[in-house]
Amino acid sequence: MAESFFNWSGGKDSALALFKILQERKHNIRHLLTSVNQTTGRISMHGVRYSLLKQQVEAMGFPLDLLELPEMPSMQIYEDLLSEHLLQYRNAGIDTAIFGDIFLEDLRQYREKQLATIGMKALFPLWKQDTTALLNEFLALGFKTIITAVDSRHLDQSFAGRIIDKTFFDDLPKDVDPCGENGEFHSFVFDGPLFHHPVEFEKGKVVYKEYKSTCRNYKDNGEEILEEKTYGFWFCDLMPKGK
Repeated sequence: MAESFFNWSGGKDSALALFKILQERKHNIRHLLTSVNQTTGRISMHGVRYSLLKQQVEAMGFPLDLLELPEMPSMQIYEDLLSEHLLQYRNAGIDTAIFGDIFLEDLRQYREKQLATIGMKALFPLWKQDTTALLNEFLALGFKTIITAVDSRHLDQSFAGRIIDKTFFDDLPKDVDPCGENGEFHSFVFDGPLFHHPVEFEKGKVVYKEYKSTCRNYKDNGEEILEEKTYGFWFCDLMPKGK
């Protein structure tokens, strides 16, 4: 079996990709690696508390490893911290990284290039599959997930804290990918076939936050340029049950 680690976001695409890779019985998943904001103690972009992430991973029975990032990391800081983790994995005999990405070609190329420098390969179990079909499969398998963050450029506040079910498709704007593959929304999976028991939580307040981000872009001649953008998200706070 291939010695592997899984890039775990806590959301639905990660859960479905992990389910599919486990069905193949070809990989020994040594770690689930999650990026966490060191200042807030929450999953990067998803806004989910570390305490719930810990319960989630324990409910599935996998070891959790954290990539702890500062509040607003530069691309260089992110790459340095990730490279450090990857080297530790490679030295421990892990040679495969597994991702839940579906069709962001530039992101896939970036991941593959970064891994290749240390002799690791990348796998994408959901790659190029129809996202409506994937979400239907996710629900049919019995997974349950709640939307924790929505990009205000694509969805309004009402989607934050919504459970994804069959009615979700009816209310989703036509220009929004059903799996949120363009970053339109992020989720937290709390039950399903990977779980020994559900993760219990309570919904808290919905809040709005703005961020600045440095993005990589490329000119027609291949020259790399960095652009700074501001974007806003609605977050639904999830709290451990009884806390």
